[in-house]
Order: sequence, then structure tokens, then C-alpha cells
Amino acid sequence: MEPEGWRMWAETRTSAPDPDRLAEAVGALLRALGEDPDREGLRRTPARVAAMLQEVLAGYWMDPAELINGAIFEAEDNDLVLVRDIEFYSMCEHHLLPFYGRVHVAYIPDGRIIGLSKIPRIVELFARRLQVQERMTRQIADFLERVLQPQGVAVIVEAAHLCTMMRGVRKSGARMVTQALTGAFRTDPRLRSELRAHLRHPDRDAAG
Repeated sequence: MEPEGWRMWAETRTSAPDPDRLAEAVGALLRALGEDPDREGLRRTPARVAAMLQEVLAGYWMDPAELINGAIFEAEDNDLVLVRDIEFYSMCEHHLLPFYGRVHVAYIPDGRIIGLSKIPRIVELFARRLQVQERMTRQIADFLERVLQPQGVAVIVEAAHLCTMMRGVRKSGARMVTQALTGAFRTDPRLRSELRAHLRHPDRDAAG
């Protein structure tokens, strides 16, 4: 799989937006809200918001090939690999409000494994965009499926959404759980049970 193919498939972009245009747009929004972007407290807000947007939406401009950077290795083991409790922050594309939580990623190797640090970076690649949780979950799973061609991938995401906490139903305790399963995780209920057991008892697992 060629690096350019990764870039196209992951819907990344070749250049970041113009910060001056972003700041202009933020200034226009403030004026539409009846505010004065030139008053002391807001004078630098458009530039700050422009910089913030470039940071929290940086996933659009990450190069998947550079992110992986050759960290795929041959391996004979085919035991469960699980990286859990990966923190993430994303932006809901419907209301431009954050949602955040944890991602658990598991896969069963089929001759290849990926460097441990790359899995959180793959999560970042898709989280730092305008997103919906369901699509983000599937994109992480599909990316690992495409890169590793393993026996199966499981991605489980638990998140709180400010669009339901600050507005609308205003339920601060609500959490959304989504999952995407491929290969053996879809067909083997025993494997799914093993994964659930690992996620239910993290202290026991760490103690061996």
C-alpha cells in the first residue's frame, strides 16, 4: 500500500488553512453576535481561536504514512493485542462543541504488528477533526484493518458530548458507547467475551 493511497483513504489534506482567514471569520462571527472584536477582552480572540482550531483539527493535516513511519513489524504471535483507555478529544460536526472520552483498541495479528505508540496516534488522526463518534470509531477500525490486515480489529469508544451537556437535553451524566468490529471479533463470541473481560477488570490484568 503506497503512502499516497493512505493519505487519500484517510481523507487528509495537504495544507493547513490560512490563519488570517480563520481569524477574519471569527471576527465576523463575533460581530454577528453583537460583540465588538476591537474591545480589549476580544482584541486577540480571533487570532487565538484560529490557532486553537488549527490545533484541535490537526488530524486533517497529519500524513498517515509519516505517522506510521515504517513501524510495522513481522511477528509470529497471534494473541490478542489490546491498548485501552486512550484519551481523546474531538469536535462534534453538528454543533462545533467538543466530545471527549476513551478509546480501547484491540487486534489479533496475522503476521504483522504495529508499534505501540502508533495506536494512540491513529486515534488522534481521526479524533482531531470535525466528527461524529460513530464514524470516528469505524474509521479507526478500518484504518488498522487496512494497514495490518489482521485476523480482526475491535474499537470501542466511550465519550461524553458537550452538545448534550450544555444544550438540548442537558444531561451531564450521559455517555455514548460505540464499537466497530472486524474479522474474528465479529465471528467469534469467545473472543468478544475475552475482550470484555479485559476491559471490565483492568486492575486484575495489570497485576497478572
